[in-house]
Amino acid sequence: MQDYVDIGRGRVARRVYGLDQVDIVPSRRTRSSHDVDTSWKIDAYEFDIPVMAHPTDAVVTPEFAIQFGKLGGLPVINAEGLWGRAADLEAALAEVVNAARGELESFYSSFDAASDNSALKTADYGAANEVLQRLHAQPLDVDLLQERLSLVRDSGVRFAVRVSPQHAADLAPALLKSGMDMLVVQGTLVSAEHVHRDGEPLNLKEFIGSLDVPVIAGGVVDYTTAMHMMRTGAAGVIVGSGDTTNSAALGIDVPMATAIAEAAAARRDYLDETGGRYVHVIADSELATSGQVAKAIACGADAVALGAPLAAAESAGAPSWYWPAVAGHPKAPRGEVSFTGEYGTLPLEELLFGPTSNPYGVQNIVGALRRSMAKCGYTDLKSFQKVDLVVR
Repeated sequence: MQDYVDIGRGRVARRVYGLDQVDIVPSRRTRSSHDVDTSWKIDAYEFDIPVMAHPTDAVVTPEFAIQFGKLGGLPVINAEGLWGRAADLEAALAEVVNAARGELESFYSSFDAASDNSALKTADYGAANEVLQRLHAQPLDVDLLQERLSLVRDSGVRFAVRVSPQHAADLAPALLKSGMDMLVVQGTLVSAEHVHRDGEPLNLKEFIGSLDVPVIAGGVVDYTTAMHMMRTGAAGVIVGSGDTTNSAALGIDVPMATAIAEAAAARRDYLDETGGRYVHVIADSELATSGQVAKAIACGADAVALGAPLAAAESAGAPSWYWPAVAGHPKAPRGEVSFTGEYGTLPLEELLFGPTSNPYGVQNIVGALRRSMAKCGYTDLKSFQKVDLVVR
């Protein structure tokens, strides 16, 4: 039953829940975490862990993509990012980080120099985003992009490439030549038909039907948009808008517990509607801890997309720093360049599988998911979606 509340005379709003308002409740026998299987399969491809990398240059370089894929995850490369724009990718990432570091230094020096919050107004806000905007304004060199994608392809790992709805049709032919395994059509929020004032709208159903690779599309925020997306023929639907500042910039936010549960309901109904076609639900929002990963799957997700947590890997593009793919938008960036290195960096394998001495759920991410599943008595992801939940 939907719960509606009055927020003022003549205006009502639906009550929704975020992941931090939901908890998992063990209700059956426990098991050993060694008996837990975290593998998931989308289309013809099977992965050892239910983790997809958010398509940000802050994390996903060719080296990271190869390592992440070999460890069982699905790396996703941003086709419209710096891979095809910066001849010296390492130097470009360092320029962004240096600007962000300067922002922090400016903030703290301004704060220390005055006795009230007015000092914060003098901090050098937005410098790192300006660098990203300038770097993203460089023309996209498709040959350079294909060259870097070939490094990942030649390693033998499965990988996906992300495009925005605005540029999907133009970039798809070149990306298909790169040997990618999947295409991700992702914006902060995506509909089944993206209307563009200066051109033909992107009809996702027709577009997906014309491709020989499976497509993951999103993000969606509720039952209706999830159902529409599934009817386009997408193999997977992304729920959420990534680690963005949509709420601050656009007044739009995604209550992830509710959004995932509604997408899972759409998946069930679409399964009945089609007589057996299963569409995978992938949660992509501000998932910061292993506990939130476990809750996302308990709410109905088949897998999660991680961004900021993976920035702690030594092999990340900008270790200890993070920004989402839309942080370099030319007119309305929805994401800041933030420092995420409070707990230092470590090898990617340890970040995913441990061991760790950190008790805050930011390391041993997959290992903690396995333990959560085992504590509740479940041995696979699909059955874990049936675990009992409570709301705070």
